[in-house]
Amino acid sequence: MKVNEIFYSLQGEGRHVGTPAVFVRFSGCNLKCSFCDTAHHVFTEMSVDDIMREVAKHPARHVVVTGGEPTLQLTAELVDRLHRAGKYVQIETNGTHPLPAGCRVDWVTCSPKDAPVVLQHIDELKVVFMSADQNMSLYDRFAASVYSLQPCDVGDRAANARILADAIAYCLAHPKWHLSLQTHKLINVR
Repeated sequence: MKVNEIFYSLQGEGRHVGTPAVFVRFSGCNLKCSFCDTAHHVFTEMSVDDIMREVAKHPARHVVVTGGEPTLQLTAELVDRLHRAGKYVQIETNGTHPLPAGCRVDWVTCSPKDAPVVLQHIDELKVVFMSADQNMSLYDRFAASVYSLQPCDVGDRAANARILADAIAYCLAHPKWHLSLQTHKLINVR
């Protein structure tokens, strides 16, 4: 498997924000989002055994499988091995590919982009919010336990402040949505 990096930090986004977690970031993605903050071309080839050894170096029970797009490489074998090691497995995916056959993750965070979502089960729908005139009705068809609205970081302080204000206003007007800030950036951790 092509692994971009494995590191230990706090989950910075969504339902599990603040949870100590081991992040297994796969390289490669089928989409090209302008706001993406991952260098998808950088990777190390790792076996399931290699990944398990790296994950075992950290005390957290929570493992976040992310990317890139992790469904392009994730295997049921890796998830099963993580479960046998007592880990809680969360995946962060764009939802454009199904989970591999037999892959039973504990929490599915789906962040749809400009491509059809094919996932059958979503625990958390996390939408990157760009502006007040964003068509949020696109997400009405998704059933999830948690609906998170994440203001997009466009790298411009004034624009980010407008996006944040619009996201707050949207959540207040539509209370099924929870504001999800990228707290890892706010507290300066990975």
